[in-house]
Amino acid sequence: MAAFADLDLRAGSDLKALRGLVETAAHLGYSVVAINHIVDFKEKKQEIEKPVAVSELFTTLPIVQGKSRPIKILTRLTIIVTDPSHCNVLRATSSRVRLYDIVAVFPKTEKLFHVACTHLDVDLVCITVTEKLPFYFKRPPINVAIDRGLGFELVYGPAIRDATMRRYTISNALNLMQICRGKNVILSSAAERPLEIRGPYDVANLGLLFGLSENEAKAAVSTNCRAVFLHGAVARPVPMAGSDCIRCHGESNGEALLCSLT
Repeated sequence: MAAFADLDLRAGSDLKALRGLVETAAHLGYSVVAINHIVDFKEKKQEIEKPVAVSELFTTLPIVQGKSRPIKILTRLTIIVTDPSHCNVLRATSSRVRLYDIVAVFPKTEKLFHVACTHLDVDLVCITVTEKLPFYFKRPPINVAIDRGLGFELVYGPAIRDATMRRYTISNALNLMQICRGKNVILSSAAERPLEIRGPYDVANLGLLFGLSENEAKAAVSTNCRAVFLHGAVARPVPMAGSDCIRCHGESNGEALLCSLT
């Protein structure tokens, strides 16, 4: 079985807090985490920053509970798109975007969801869980996204913090599962504090509430996460920030991934 992964630890300005998130994830048995930098161009003075360097966080990486090896830290960029113009930075494959191991998009309208699934150069499409879906999922764009190897991300953090959010999360997840049949789904924490991270087996159990089968729920915290990173490694096969902790020198992206994330 592939290593357990949480691909959404929220990056903030407080490096001490971020270290705490990574240490907690390692203690809970996650072998791989992604530090997620979120950009919302609807807000003023938003720009794509360089990813957090692993060397800024740790001189020695935490050891994964039950393993004899250190945790792997990936970098992730998530762009919230509320207008078609926000997609331009992804179409242009800007140099800053290419610095990240994983690129995700959070579309806020049906038209933008369709564009994300069918055209954008991303690895992951985020599904809203904090409000009622503003549109219905349709089979054609989701099938195209699956064929392109894109993942669909559901975050569980809001569901464990608030009863209303829990209802939205379960409802939106079930709507997604009716169309995608559990394919290419990943489950992430979206944690800003250590207490918001749950162990991988607990997260897999949450996946059952979201309409995933037992095998699909386990894949959502392991093999599907690996597939998301591999998609990014193939789409943007250049040395990326933070990649010193995941890639093995002298190997191709795919070979390095298989030797590090299994």
